[in-house]
Amino acid sequence: MSLATVSRMEAKLLLPTYERQPILFVRGRGVYLWDSKGKRYLDFLSGIGVNALGHNHPAIQAAIKRQAGRLIHISNLFFHEYQAELARLLTEISGLDRAFFCNSGTEAWEGALKLARAFAQMNHPPGAASGVPSNAKTQILAMDNSFHGRTFGALATTGQLKYRAPFTPLVPGVTFVKFNDLDDLQRKFDANVCAVCIETIQGEGGVCPVSAEFLGLASRLTRQSGALLVLDEIQCGLGRTGRHFGYQHYGVLPDIVTIAKPLAGGLPLGAILTTERVATCMHPGLHGTTFGGGPLACAAAIAFLREEKKLLKHVGAMGEYFQAALAALDQKHKSILDVRGVGLMQALELDSADLAKAVASQLLKEGIIINRTHETVLRFLPPYIIQKKHIDQLIEALDAALRKHEEISQTKTKPATTRREKEAHAHA
Repeated sequence: MSLATVSRMEAKLLLPTYERQPILFVRGRGVYLWDSKGKRYLDFLSGIGVNALGHNHPAIQAAIKRQAGRLIHISNLFFHEYQAELARLLTEISGLDRAFFCNSGTEAWEGALKLARAFAQMNHPPGAASGVPSNAKTQILAMDNSFHGRTFGALATTGQLKYRAPFTPLVPGVTFVKFNDLDDLQRKFDANVCAVCIETIQGEGGVCPVSAEFLGLASRLTRQSGALLVLDEIQCGLGRTGRHFGYQHYGVLPDIVTIAKPLAGGLPLGAILTTERVATCMHPGLHGTTFGGGPLACAAAIAFLREEKKLLKHVGAMGEYFQAALAALDQKHKSILDVRGVGLMQALELDSADLAKAVASQLLKEGIIINRTHETVLRFLPPYIIQKKHIDQLIEALDAALRKHEEISQTKTKPATTRREKEAHAHA
């Protein structure tokens, strides 16, 4: 089927939720994708962090083929042989005790919010008999600039108005805190808070890591008050930063963590990981799923985790190389405002949305896939198997695209004040 046919059918039949690029991909291998015309693309987005082992990784392919011939789905009313093993692997690498499997990141986040409220209800029950006010331990602190998904609870805790506004009213009881602002967190935290919700690295918000001081304060406040620290590692978890989890760079252990994107090597699978203490608030019937944790997805996830642990050192080394290359690029281009990220989750912030859009489009024409997030940020989420030669190819293309569009921009308008110019003026 041709691109034109597919595009025409989608325009007629699908909800208009995506602004697709006019490319029809038909196959992939390793770090590359091929379109319907035979053109090859270097993939520095990996399905927004999903294809962390690249495309058609032999271990994932073998696990899916083997399990598809045995058992694809049963309900969670019965046992199968993979959920417990997957939970064992995840709890071992996370330092947490129990797991719940679902279908996606936003479902994992919804379950985490329910878990936080249920834990608070069990340990701080409201009502006249208990002498506890009816609003006690129900408040959730979420972060400005965050993104947790597109269901109602996830949207309610997403700190970007453009995602929330079309669907209000949302789930009540959420207060937003300025990300990495210690004073704002301290001011808004009180005895009514049941959970503090943080992305260890904000992905859709522009690849912004939480500061050690802010995460440390959140950990202390929740521990002292009986509230829970809930971390969203849907994008940055499972090896992306060079460690199994982003929080392991900080020496902090959350009460709940959510994961998804790369977990099943491309199949839909999300998970909640939590402590034994928090898990005591759950009982049969309180939460559930039809498809989550099925045998096919769990078998693929076990294969993914076995490969992921082999690649952690490589991810760390490639991340350092990548960030150094981006930093060198920063010194060459006034339009770059910031370089940030950890491991193979990196970003360039540019001085205009138009420039970011133009650069991403230029790279796509040249056969390199990246994406733009938070309007002005170029986001890079390459597969963990990426090599230095691939990074060099991207950097060369970025350099040329930035130079080209900076020259075009300079002929039209006066250049914007850069970060370095602002800093020089401030110290003058």
